[in-house]
Amino acid sequence: MNIQRYLAPFSQLDGEALILAAATALITFLAIQLFLRVLRRRLCKHEQPGRADRPLAELLKSSLNRTSTLAVLAIAIMTGLNTLDLPVVWEERLRHLWFIVLGLQLVLYLDRAVTLGARRYFRSHAEDEQSPTTVANTLMVWALKTTLWVIFLLAALSNLGINVSALVASLGIGGIAVALAVQNVLGDLFASLAIAVDKPFEVGDAIAITNVSGTVEHVGLKTTRIRSDSGEQIVIGNAELLKNTVRNYKRMQTRRVQFSLRINPATPPEQAAKVPDALRAIVERQPDVRADRVHLKSISQDALEYELVFYVLNSSYLSYMNAQQAVLLDALQAFADLGIDANAATRRLVFEQGTEAANEQLLPEREMKTRPH
Repeated sequence: MNIQRYLAPFSQLDGEALILAAATALITFLAIQLFLRVLRRRLCKHEQPGRADRPLAELLKSSLNRTSTLAVLAIAIMTGLNTLDLPVVWEERLRHLWFIVLGLQLVLYLDRAVTLGARRYFRSHAEDEQSPTTVANTLMVWALKTTLWVIFLLAALSNLGINVSALVASLGIGGIAVALAVQNVLGDLFASLAIAVDKPFEVGDAIAITNVSGTVEHVGLKTTRIRSDSGEQIVIGNAELLKNTVRNYKRMQTRRVQFSLRINPATPPEQAAKVPDALRAIVERQPDVRADRVHLKSISQDALEYELVFYVLNSSYLSYMNAQQAVLLDALQAFADLGIDANAATRRLVFEQGTEAANEQLLPEREMKTRPH
């Protein structure tokens, strides 16, 4: 009985109108299928290597593959029904159906585009496809797709005449309550998404933060695990980690080395003048090192101080230590060849007993004498 009541408006139509509607539906279905086939062939030509628009063509072709045959059939049938003179109630229902079918197909396209676009983005920005941040990437894609489907569902319900304001308000209040209850977990979760997208560091990088330095072993949804230089594993919440300044040593291009060498202040000026050139020659002899400057920095009663600055042309800490050690050892040999004493001056306090006047007066407090070699 219910079916007959719904089909009653169609019983009043003549045969020619129904045949015209059926023909329109068939032609529409074939036209859409032909259009999709031609479009796919065009996109295949753009997928040839070397074309600048190849990524976009691949994305469009993959999205078109999500075209639902059922949706195309529904569009064809609705196009045929539009040629009929239907009651107002059926025209309104047909408008709702148009919105749902077209919206559903559009969401399918966008869902596929989000998946492929995010996959391409993370692949191009990741050195290791097996990186633990893949979990965070997947979670972010899932959140985007869920938001897309929720928006479509609310729009469809609103189009059907259902008041979604109360539903949206309820979801908002519930979301706030849940967020307050798990704010620490959500903070770490969003921090992991920030690490996955911005990539301030990756697994295998040597980093240093406040009181912690080591190698990143794992980046999870809530915590990051660091193998410290002393050997133990340190687990830090992602949100807490990003609150600190992170030094990523793996991304260093060069290392700047600066230190001072001191010699005896009694060194003759003609010998002291030879030291900068000798030290610069030592630095320039080292492999993968670029000399910057060598200067006599200061003169005091304690020492003559020379400052050396050079760059190690790679980020390896071992190379840095090897270069610094070689420079120091060669500097000792250079001082010996130049007859320069690298030891600090010896200080002596001499007290003499004599007359009362002499006892009341302190003779020179310091007498600088060079310690014999």
